[in-house]
Amino acid sequence: MTERKVLVLDNGANTIKAGYALFSQQPKIIPNCRVTRGKGDKKTFIGDQFSSCTDFSGLYYRLPFEKGFLTNWEVEKGIWDRIFSKDVLDCDPQKTSLLITEPCFNLPNIQRTYDEMIFEVYEFQSYCRTIGNFFKILSINFFYENCPSALYPLLNFYIAPWLCIQNDISSLYPNRPQNLAEPPDCVLVVDSGYSFTHIVPFVMGRPILPAIRRINIGGKLLTNHLKEIVSFRYWDMMDQTYVMNEVKETCCYVSQDFLADLETCRKNTRDNPILQEYVLPDFSRNTKGYIREKKCVAEIYDQSDEQVLYMNNERFTVPEILFNPTDIGMNQAGIPEVIVEAINATHPDLHGLFYGNIVLVGGNSLFSGYKERVEKDLRVLAPSEFEVKVGIPEDPITYAWNGGRQFASTPEFDERLVTRSEYMEYGSNICLRKFGLGGDEIDEMSE
Repeated sequence: MTERKVLVLDNGANTIKAGYALFSQQPKIIPNCRVTRGKGDKKTFIGDQFSSCTDFSGLYYRLPFEKGFLTNWEVEKGIWDRIFSKDVLDCDPQKTSLLITEPCFNLPNIQRTYDEMIFEVYEFQSYCRTIGNFFKILSINFFYENCPSALYPLLNFYIAPWLCIQNDISSLYPNRPQNLAEPPDCVLVVDSGYSFTHIVPFVMGRPILPAIRRINIGGKLLTNHLKEIVSFRYWDMMDQTYVMNEVKETCCYVSQDFLADLETCRKNTRDNPILQEYVLPDFSRNTKGYIREKKCVAEIYDQSDEQVLYMNNERFTVPEILFNPTDIGMNQAGIPEVIVEAINATHPDLHGLFYGNIVLVGGNSLFSGYKERVEKDLRVLAPSEFEVKVGIPEDPITYAWNGGRQFASTPEFDERLVTRSEYMEYGSNICLRKFGLGGDEIDEMSE
């Protein structure tokens, strides 16, 4: 394989993880948004410039992603321009190959726009896109009715969570015997991110398409719900998205016994270990928010200089939505139930393998107690003869990027690359053929 610069771009709805495959051990994590300060100061922050912001009150966000799909290309192009510039990655597209991710079930017109942006606007030397095309699923569904489930993974079909299984999955299960340390044939990836939660089963490195499931809950919904609760009970925080996201990440956790924790929250302050006092940031003094230690009742706080947010049952009722969406009126099942549903949609002979190789990734995986709750609930729902093993990487946010870095060094990556000359000759059809299920492969499956 010829040496070249390969830029791995995990283009998430909340953050972009970007770095060179051969030269970066860890990616740069860049906010995927354009932020404008309201009121008198109209200063704008694009991508990584947001780190220089010191006053986070009353910010207005322009996001390129809407409901999990890239729809605002004007904003996205401005962010990519910044990332590819000398100030960030110093990328020369004409001498660089690009590996980029996109959402599961992405739409064909959005995919074509990806191709046009990469080759016609930026003129990259070559690129590979991990895709999940809903309409291509519809076009091949008739094959599933007439072929055994064992053939599902033979379909050559890439989706974004696929990069996660390019890592060393076995290292997530430290107690596994040495003779089982090789990469598992069956893996179920639970990707709970900013807009959605996807459950994707893989067999021999290929997804089982009829078993892929999506829950319309992500970190954005949880933050917005916390804003509404706090604004109703305490302070008006509807315009303080950044602050409330910080509160969510600092204070919230996943309860292992929801009803018992609710009872604890009804106790007085002295006997309630769940209650936390979060001191809101003071941007005029450049002070960040922090959790204040509870003091004796006899001590009187000087609240003249501090605005305190009392986080009680809000700490666990907000992440509980991931497990019980009906709490806010959503007619969907929680993560453990959907995992079982996805596994049951596969061949019965594979069920035990999937229950024993579950990987949790995405920003919501960082909630304290998240892994334990998923494992606990699955143990109740799964058949008793199956062992339930749930693994979570050290950094679930950059796990897909690291998988992309591993994939970029394999011969398969070279085979999947589309060069700019190929695109200029064949258009987006060559991208459909190389990144997804091509016409020849469909013909083979129908024979």
